[in-house]
Amino acid sequence: MTAYFCPATLDEALAIRAAREVEIIAGGTDVYPNRTTRAAWGQMTCRDLLDLTAIPGLGGIEERDDHWRIGCLVTWTELLKARLPPLFNGLKTAAREIGGVQIQNRGTLVGNLCTASPAGDGIPNLVALQAAVEIAGPPGRRLVPVEAFIDGYRHTVCRPDEIVVALRLPKRGALDRGAFRKLGARRYLVISIVMAAGVIETDATGRIGDVRLCIGACSAVAQRLAPLEERLLGKPLDASLADLVQPGDFATLAPLDDMRASAAYRLAAAEALTRDLLADLAAGERRRAA
Repeated sequence: MTAYFCPATLDEALAIRAAREVEIIAGGTDVYPNRTTRAAWGQMTCRDLLDLTAIPGLGGIEERDDHWRIGCLVTWTELLKARLPPLFNGLKTAAREIGGVQIQNRGTLVGNLCTASPAGDGIPNLVALQAAVEIAGPPGRRLVPVEAFIDGYRHTVCRPDEIVVALRLPKRGALDRGAFRKLGARRYLVISIVMAAGVIETDATGRIGDVRLCIGACSAVAQRLAPLEERLLGKPLDASLADLVQPGDFATLAPLDDMRASAAYRLAAAEALTRDLLADLAAGERRRAA
């Protein structure tokens, strides 16, 4: 029989986590699908559940001196309702497209990250935002850049005696902005075939001082487009940015052939979405996909 734990403190949760193998839940939206998948492969036993929702201090979106802190209990709906700068526009767009309203009301940003799925909609945005993952464990807390946090297919560097308690996102300039594009088999309620997320920072002259572009669902982990990022530096923020995209910019991607799309289609879609993403960033708003 599966045991269910709902501790009242983080210390109690960490003690349970260290003592036994548990499945950590906050929104709990993956519990039933995960168990169904295991059962389909003949794994009829289930791990015990460790519910974090009764622990104080794990929720809320806080503005601090040099960063924003998003607690591990923050849902996609809470993110959408929060007053945040244009830097978060891409992450908010992902929040609108991640499942239906019921999932958005229950599912958490940290839960989406910790599943480490290649198709996790929040992950490319967090990479572009240079988020850090705040992890609590017996020795104390540590920060891990989100790019280093996911180290393989559905695997993270979070140890068996640790719990992710928050995300930290560095503050940027008032004019800096983010955007997100997603391709699926239909408009809503669909797993991603390809995703593109980006953040652009401009200097006083309106030229690009820093840019981070990330493609999801085309590799085991989300991938930055370093050659294209370098080519964009110093360029004016206008519609010509899309013309700088080259097929070679996607050489590091390793998309799969599966029932949703071929590898060749995913590569072509990644290039097209990146062009659209740069047009969105230059325009300062997300255009509705056709």
